Order: sequence, then structure tokens, then C-alpha cells
Amino acid sequence: MRGIEAYDLLMSCSAGSPGDRFEMHIIASGLALALDEKPSGEDLSEALGLDQPVLRDLIGTMFPGACERISCDASGPGCYRTDEEEQSLRDILLMYSSVDEPLAGVLAAIIARRCKSPHHLWQDLGLRDRTELSLLMQRYFPRLADKNQNDMKWKKFLYRLICGSEGFVFCAAPVCSDCDDFAQCFGSEDGLSRLARIAREADVNA
Repeated sequence: MRGIEAYDLLMSCSAGSPGDRFEMHIIASGLALALDEKPSGEDLSEALGLDQPVLRDLIGTMFPGACERISCDASGPGCYRTDEEEQSLRDILLMYSSVDEPLAGVLAAIIARRCKSPHHLWQDLGLRDRTELSLLMQRYFPRLADKNQNDMKWKKFLYRLICGSEGFVFCAAPVCSDCDDFAQCFGSEDGLSRLARIAREADVNA
């Protein structure tokens, strides 16, 4: 199932969901991109960093009836195992998560997993632009958003926190403005969303 088709299906199943529109959008976006990567639904838990029971419960709660149509019960590892790097990312996110947002734990797992993909984090979460990622971080990880005062790219920022917590030096420059790689950490994160790119490719090949 292609990305936009999956997104539209999920959102059409969201009527009566306890989540608000923004919650449904960000989860549907991540699921849609994962479904595009794993069209049969196989190993969807691996794509999102969620155990299968958690994934099924998430979809069943937020998008009732969608599981039957997107094969989220496809065979695969029942328990998703994280490596040390991914677990560190989860721990950092959970440390700064909002206790008032039950979805924060699920998002911490998804973000940690998608941080290992090669694009900007907002793109690898299936979001439309970096503004949506900023809103996500402010809502679910507000103390982390406050900590990123200079608006460093989120993947860079999270890995910098991990390195600092484990006693490593992430960057040798005394201040960011003195660093030759400043643009890599703080430069523009413009670009086409991955779901939009998938839709464009589908139109071209239609």
C-alpha cells in the first residue's frame, strides 16, 4: 500500500478516535510511511520500533477497523528489540516527555527508531515539514524543546545529548558558531515530505 493511500485510509478510520486531529495526523503519517516501506505490513513493528501488541493496540484505538485493511497482524517478531543506541535515544526522550501526554511513550519509541533512517527526522516520521516536528516536540517533549534553544536539527541534537550523557565529546568546537560544520547542525531543513514524494512518483508512473 502506497503512502498517501495508507494515510487517507487511516484518517478515514479515525472517526470516534479518542485522539485529537494532530495526534491522529502524526501517527497516521508515520504509519503510512512505514506501510509504504513494508507494503504487506510485514515487519511493521520493526519499521516503527514498536512491539506488535503495542502497534495493534495503537492502530485499533486510533484508527478502528484499519488493522483488518492494512495487514498489521502480518507475521513478524512479536517483540521488537532495540540496540544500545536506539535505547539511549528512547531514554533521552522519555526523560523529557510530558506526563500529561500518554502518547509520548509511543512517540519516543517511533522517533528513536526513525532517527536511524537517513533523511531529516521530520521526513522520516512522514510529516509535512519541520514545523510539524517542532509542534510535536513542544507538545510531547516540552522540556526537550526548551533545551534546544538554538533550534539545532533534531537528530543532531538528540545524538549530542546521548554523547554528553555517556561522557563523550560530540564536537570539538568550543561554541557552535566557531564550528566548520555549523550548517550541518543548524542549516535549513527544507525539502519535500517523503509522502508527497511518493505521491508524485505514483502520479508520474500512473
